[in-house]
Amino acid sequence: MPTYQEILEQKRANVREVDARTSAQLHEQGAVLVDIREQDEVDQGIIPGAIHIPRGFLEMRIEEAVRDHNTPVVVYCAGGSRSVFGAEALSQLGYRDVLSMSGGFSGWKASGLPWRVPQTLSPDQRRRYSRHLLIPEVGEEGQRKLLDSRVLLVGAGGLGSPAALYLAAAGVGTLGIVDADIVDDSNLQRQVVHTTDRIGLAKVESARIAIESLNPDVNVVKHETRLDQSNVLDIFAGYDVILDGTDNFATRYLINDACVLLGKPNVHGSIFRFEGQATTFIPHDGPCYRCLFPTPPPPELAPSCAEAGVLGLLPGTIGIIQATETAKLILGIGEPLVGRLLTYDALEMEFRELRLSRDPECPMCGPGAPTTLEDIEYSDVGCLIPALAAH
Repeated sequence: MPTYQEILEQKRANVREVDARTSAQLHEQGAVLVDIREQDEVDQGIIPGAIHIPRGFLEMRIEEAVRDHNTPVVVYCAGGSRSVFGAEALSQLGYRDVLSMSGGFSGWKASGLPWRVPQTLSPDQRRRYSRHLLIPEVGEEGQRKLLDSRVLLVGAGGLGSPAALYLAAAGVGTLGIVDADIVDDSNLQRQVVHTTDRIGLAKVESARIAIESLNPDVNVVKHETRLDQSNVLDIFAGYDVILDGTDNFATRYLINDACVLLGKPNVHGSIFRFEGQATTFIPHDGPCYRCLFPTPPPPELAPSCAEAGVLGLLPGTIGIIQATETAKLILGIGEPLVGRLLTYDALEMEFRELRLSRDPECPMCGPGAPTTLEDIEYSDVGCLIPALAAH
């Protein structure tokens, strides 16, 4: 019977190998680095941008992570032996450009190439987020991104409630909540983050209790205040993504304008009776809210939920879409709703998508846009930028 070393040499004769520096150059040119080491090895150091699939799961998961079999793939392990077997396995699966990194991760470090020690998940976190860790597009690195992220929910109402609970469950490490209201019994028909025994409590405190009970990993930052021109930039500055769960036009314009000035993604949602809509605004990468609606409609044409009513189930659908968009932005995966407005009709159970274009003359994200909020008017009848008002 042949020895392990003899089998390794036979495999090596059929596998192309490249050194660490060549691997780095190929990675810069678009090759995918696949780390097949075990988790305890990965905890000691990783190559930025590499995909981790333990050797025992390589054949099972590779096609989820690298769908195109023509994509160049460089497989590596600790020292360059297991990667030979891994590279051969990928070739047998039909991958046409597979290489093994000679010297493995040890050779990468010895060559002075960039690497880092990752933040590691605790055993409790590995159990809690185990279903995320199984998804190649998320994995441990993605879960760390979620835990390191900071998301601000503007409003702890119908949209903010489901978004807060699902973002907390997913492990978003810091959730800020802006809301100046208290819990009322009329809220409980749709605002699922609150409960009957917390009627009369500040909504930010009620939301904190629910979120921390669901996931103690989450740090809740309470902003028990109304958002206005004097505080919006300071509050937004400390967050990665802003989730707009408001129900009035003045605050929507304020959120949009602050996000444009600060370069923050704005995940927008709105609801009315049986209908809802959601989109994502990323400053200068697609339209902003003012590109769609330069000015608000007359108040009589846009009654609030308190005036027109809303199906209590509807905010759950739209709020979870907003939470999903937020997680995708944090993880850098999928296609966000940039330049697309997703509408939902609950009665017909129908989703539709509308394409949105950026307005080259937009008063907020176009040429000559203001650099401060000082002179902008925010009311449900105005919300005017001086340049727009001049026209």
